[in-house]
Amino acid sequence: MKNKNTYFLNSISELHQFLNIKKPTHPLVSVVNLDEIAVNICEEMNTIVYNFYTIYLKNNFDGKVKYGQQYYDYDDGIMTFFAPKQMFSIEENSTTKVEGWMLVFHPDFIQSYSLAKRIKEYGFFSYANNEALHLSDKEETIINGLMQNLRQEIEAMIDNFTQDVVVSHIDLLLNYCNRFYNRQFITRKKASNDLFLKFEDLLNAYYQNDDLSISGLPTVQYFAEKLFVSAHYLNDMLKNLTGQTTQQHIQNQLLEKAKELLATTELSVSEIAYQLGFEYPQSFSKVFKNKMSQTPLEFRHSFN
Repeated sequence: MKNKNTYFLNSISELHQFLNIKKPTHPLVSVVNLDEIAVNICEEMNTIVYNFYTIYLKNNFDGKVKYGQQYYDYDDGIMTFFAPKQMFSIEENSTTKVEGWMLVFHPDFIQSYSLAKRIKEYGFFSYANNEALHLSDKEETIINGLMQNLRQEIEAMIDNFTQDVVVSHIDLLLNYCNRFYNRQFITRKKASNDLFLKFEDLLNAYYQNDDLSISGLPTVQYFAEKLFVSAHYLNDMLKNLTGQTTQQHIQNQLLEKAKELLATTELSVSEIAYQLGFEYPQSFSKVFKNKMSQTPLEFRHSFN
């Protein structure tokens, strides 16, 4: 279905029709070989919304993908991931034929499997397009093999075991992608370290702000936007580098500021809570005690 320049594709069948390829063998899952697509995806910028999970492995893509207000160029061996109802745009500017694979599967296909719950733990489904997975030649060979096996299984005669086997392959594919992403954080460590340092500078600057009572406690999304990355990517990068999530870093810095105010000023606990952006002093005391195993007053009295 099309609304102005936005395409809403609610089923695998609609996707196949949109791409002008043969009908899918299975109504809830499909593997598309991108070099078989003859249709020109769009003559101008168009937004696409899939109501199913989508995993791309793209080669020789000479166009641009727009996520938010930014454009990102692509080269060989990259993977992108979309959860249902995410929105992205493609601008056709290609001089070469796109190659690779597209795996699509409806949430209903995995609903009765443990993967239905675990898939929400894969942060890369919420990464921005500039945070795509860049594959080595060896990794690309593994993903190509899995895509080919998936397609063969789906297009073979469907029996009582087909769904179990296909879901197992999807599970394996996602586990490999998770491994490769963690490898990427290591091999691109300089970029990750630079991002970490910028995050720490922003975090320190935020807590030096005397207007915390007005601006309130910082959120993970606030720092992600300042650093031009997605919240999930920032969280995964920090966890890989430091073992702590973005929220834990925010709370640690908050506690350091709280301890400083408790130890060096005569402000009451309520005044400190408001100064740090808490709406209720009880919330501040609860966070402090959970982290420090003592109340703010007990911490202050330990200096006497």
